Amino acid sequence: MKSGMRVGLLGVLGILASTAACWRTDVYAVTADSGTDTVSSGGSTSSGSGGTGTGGATGASGSSGAMPSAGCAKTSTITFGAIPNQDPNAAPGSGHTVGHGEGGYVTIQSSGKPRTFTMRLPDNYDPNHPYWLSFTFHTGGGNAYGIDNGGNNGYVMAYFGIQKLSNNGAIFVAPDGLSGGWGNSNGEDLQLVDDMVKLIEDNYCVDTTHLFAQGVAWGGGMTYAIACARAKVFRGVAIYEGAEFSGCDNGSDPIAYWQMVGLTDATCTIDTARPMRDQFARNNGCTIPQTEPSQPPQPPPYLNPGGHVCTDYAGCSIGHPLRWCVHQSGLGNAIVDGTSDLYNSCATAPKTCSTACPCSWVPDDVWSWMTKNF
Repeated sequence: MKSGMRVGLLGVLGILASTAACWRTDVYAVTADSGTDTVSSGGSTSSGSGGTGTGGATGASGSSGAMPSAGCAKTSTITFGAIPNQDPNAAPGSGHTVGHGEGGYVTIQSSGKPRTFTMRLPDNYDPNHPYWLSFTFHTGGGNAYGIDNGGNNGYVMAYFGIQKLSNNGAIFVAPDGLSGGWGNSNGEDLQLVDDMVKLIEDNYCVDTTHLFAQGVAWGGGMTYAIACARAKVFRGVAIYEGAEFSGCDNGSDPIAYWQMVGLTDATCTIDTARPMRDQFARNNGCTIPQTEPSQPPQPPPYLNPGGHVCTDYAGCSIGHPLRWCVHQSGLGNAIVDGTSDLYNSCATAPKTCSTACPCSWVPDDVWSWMTKNF
């Protein structure tokens, strides 16, 4: 799988229900936003500069107030198989390298069908220590193996960059959608999530108060469905260029909520994203600003700094922050300030992230938001 959205690029495809099915293949990227906070009517706003790929932060294990799952102090009965399309002899940057850490491919029966997901355990996994559990949902036409190995960007973007930034301190999983998507017919994809949570919590030591979901495009729609229907199970979500096409059952409970949208995304547009944001701003009890939060200017030019603006809503209920980020680029999670590059090209070997070759600010923004608020 390629980084960004380069292999088998599907671009704009299809309409699901009344909402565009935001299809892209292989959306991956990496690191660092050095924005400066200022006061605004809707909360605090940061206008960031492009990332340089500065690397990991603190781990996501052993959080205070952890609620251990039934699998703590037990020996797992889950069997790991080989993950498809990963090769230990693959060259860096090929999109086919092996993911990081102990784990593999898991098959589970859900809604009468065999479903599959990738899974990685924390380094030096301790069965008596509760760990965060993170779900990542691929875009339309994507797959779990590219989430697991980070595509062309490799480990630096595995599980959208959160695995490395956590210092491999959490349990990471990425399910495969049916026919490459998240139609959630009759709630079957939500049922898959429920079945995965039970299987993992029964076999491994999970902090049941720290479940997190993220996804891009169609995977962002699936993540939104989780925010709507499973806010009592998941602590928080991050939605990259999503839309409401996997459903929204219930949709009235608060949840920690991070969302990003691009000004030049013609598929999952900002007009589609705003009602999703506004729903959870109300659910979370946030102060609704009288005017739209700040955003960067329509490109060109593509700015760095200033290519993205993130706003933390004020007044939200405890444990339910809302962060809204608008950038100048299109459909992707590999956004790089100062360019329309959606592929995080500087993170693909033999290149490396640097001041001269900046990488995406997005993973660091999500990770710092998580560790600050979770």
